[in-house]
Amino acid sequence: MALLTPETTRWVAAATALVFVLASVSFVVPASGSVSPVAFDDTVKTGGTSVDVRTAEVEGFEVPLAQVHFSRYRYVIGYYDVRTAAADVSTPESARQFGDPLAVFVTDYATVSPDLDGDGYLRTEHNRNPGWTKASEASFVVDSGARVPSGPIAVPFSDAAAARSFADAHGGEVVDWATLRDRAGDPLSSRLAAFESSVAAHHEWANGTTAASDALFDRPVSTVVGEDAPTVEAAVTAAPANTTVYVPAGTYSVDAVDLNRSVTLRGAGRDTRLVGDGNGSVVHLRADRSAVGNLAIAGVGGVGTRRVRATNESVDWDTRVELAYGRGDAGVVLDGANESAVRGVEIDTPASGIIARESADSVVDGVTVRGADEPSDGFMGVVLIGERAVVQDSTFIDGRDGVYTHRADGSVVRDNRMEDGRYGVHQMYTSEALVADNVVRGDRIGVVLMTRPVGNLVVGNDVRESDFGFMPAGSDTYVADNVFAGNDYGMDVSGDRQVYVGNVVAGNGVGVRGSSTFPTNVVVRNDIVDNDVRVESSLGPMRTWTAGGEGNYWGDLPLEDADADGVYDRAYQPSGPVDAELGREPGALALSESPAMRALRRARDAVSGLRGSGVVDAAPRTEPVRPETLAALNATEETDD
Repeated sequence: MALLTPETTRWVAAATALVFVLASVSFVVPASGSVSPVAFDDTVKTGGTSVDVRTAEVEGFEVPLAQVHFSRYRYVIGYYDVRTAAADVSTPESARQFGDPLAVFVTDYATVSPDLDGDGYLRTEHNRNPGWTKASEASFVVDSGARVPSGPIAVPFSDAAAARSFADAHGGEVVDWATLRDRAGDPLSSRLAAFESSVAAHHEWANGTTAASDALFDRPVSTVVGEDAPTVEAAVTAAPANTTVYVPAGTYSVDAVDLNRSVTLRGAGRDTRLVGDGNGSVVHLRADRSAVGNLAIAGVGGVGTRRVRATNESVDWDTRVELAYGRGDAGVVLDGANESAVRGVEIDTPASGIIARESADSVVDGVTVRGADEPSDGFMGVVLIGERAVVQDSTFIDGRDGVYTHRADGSVVRDNRMEDGRYGVHQMYTSEALVADNVVRGDRIGVVLMTRPVGNLVVGNDVRESDFGFMPAGSDTYVADNVFAGNDYGMDVSGDRQVYVGNVVAGNGVGVRGSSTFPTNVVVRNDIVDNDVRVESSLGPMRTWTAGGEGNYWGDLPLEDADADGVYDRAYQPSGPVDAELGREPGALALSESPAMRALRRARDAVSGLRGSGVVDAAPRTEPVRPETLAALNATEETDD
C-alpha cells in the first residue's frame, strides 16, 4: 500500500474539495417554454467556410442558414450550412452532451422568389431577406444547381410546392428534414472509408501531376548560355518553345529572367548560380508548361508583402490577401503558368522562395529554400494562390512559413521538411487539401488550418520541438496517423465534425487542448501518453472522446479490466482533477474510487445536463494503438539522454 506523503495529503484534500464543488455546480436546468428563432448574429456560428461567407458578403448571394436550440445548452448554435446542422443533431454525442434539440430553424426561401445566377449562387428577388421556418416542417431541395464556392447546398422552403417549383427550374430532389438528417449522419466507419479514399485520390492525382512534369526536364537543349547566347536572359529569349536553355556551372548576374514561352531553364546543379540584383524576383514563369530546375538562386529582393492601404475600399478582401502574400519578391514566380514545374532548385531569400499564382497543376519538387534567420524578418518558402499544386520532397529552413496556401483547394503538400520557422504548413481559405508525411522541427506551429476550411486531410506528419504541433479550424478535417511529440502543446481539437484517429501525442507539455465550443469532433484510437498535462480544456461543455465503443490510450492506468477486453472497466476523465493524476499521485486512485466520485461519474454518464468543461473517454484502451511508434519515440529519448 502506497504511503501518503504530506504533499500527497495536501493534494488529496484539495482535489476532494474541488470534486465536491464540481458536483454542486455542474447541473444545468433544462430550458423550458416555447422557443423562437434569434438573430443569426446572436448565435455561436459554425459550418461553411470563410470563403463562402466572405464571398457571399461581397457579392450579395445567399448562404442558407440554420440555428439549433438544445435543451441543455445555454447557447444557440448557428450554421452556415443546413446539411451540417442536420448531421450534428443526428449524432448520439450531441444528445448525450446537449440534450435533445428543442427546435431547429432554417432560412425560408418560399416567399422571396429565389433564383440562381450564372455561377449557381442563390439570389432572392430584389435582395429580400428570407425569414425562418421550423426545419421539421420544411422541404429541402438537394442536388440542384445551387452552390456556394465550397460546393453544393441544400435550399429550404416552408412550402413544399415552392420547393418543387425550384427543383423543376434548377434540378435536384425535394426531401424532408428526417431524410436530410438520415443522409447527413454518416456512421464513423463510412466517414473513415471516405477520408481514406480521398487521401488515396489526392496521392494519385499528385503522382500523375508529378509524372507529367517529368517531360519538361527531358526537352532537347536548344541554347547554351555562354555558347549560343551571352546572357541567361538572351538565351531564354532566343530559345524556341518546348526546348531547354542550359546554364553551365558558374555564377550569373541577372536582372529578371522571364520565361514567356513553354521553355525549360536548367542548370548543372547547385554550381549554377543565378544572382539577382536584390530588387524584385529573379525568375518568372509566365507560360503554361514552363520549368526551371537544377540550379541555385540568390539576390532576391527583400519585399515579402505589398499591402493595400486600408483607405482603398475598391479592392476586395480576396485581392487584398493576394497582394499581401502573393505579390512580394521571390526566387521564382509562377504567374498563370499552368502545368509548370520547379525542381531541384536551391534558393536563398530574405523574402519568399517560390510564389505560384493561378498556376493550376504545377509542381514544386525537391527544392531547398533558406529564409531569414528570424521569421518576422522573412516570408514564405512556397506560396500557392488560387489553384491546386503539388509541393513535395522539399526543405524549408528559417523564414516565416514553409508552405502557405490561399484558396488553393485540392493542393497536395507532402514529404517535406520544415525547420525553425513560424508555421510549417499554413493554410488560409483552402479546403480539401492533403498535408501528408511532412516533418516539422522547431517551428511555432507545425500545421495550422485557418479561416474555416472544409474537408482537409492531415495525415502522417511528424511535428516535434515546436510550440504547437497542430491547430485546425473549420470542419470535416481528417487528422490521422500523425506524431506530435516533444512540443509545448501536442494538438488542438477544435472546429466541427473533425476526425482524429491513429495519432501519437507523446511527451508534450500539454498533450491535447480541447477548445471547440460545439463538441462534435471524433477523437478515437489515439495514443496520448507521457504528456505533462494530458488534456487542457477550459471552453465549452464536456466532450466525449469515444465513438462506437472505441476510445483512446492514455497510458498504463491503475484501473481494472476484469473481462480482459482491452478496455478499462470505467470511463476516464483525463481533464478531471482526480483522473488526471492517476498513475502519478498515490492518493489519486483511492480518491477516484470513493463513493462521491463514483456517484459523480454515474450522474455524468446518465444526465446530459451534468456540465463542467472537460473531456471524458467512456472506453479508455489498455494497450496502445501504435506500439512500434511509441517504442521508437522512447528509444530516441534514451539516445538523446
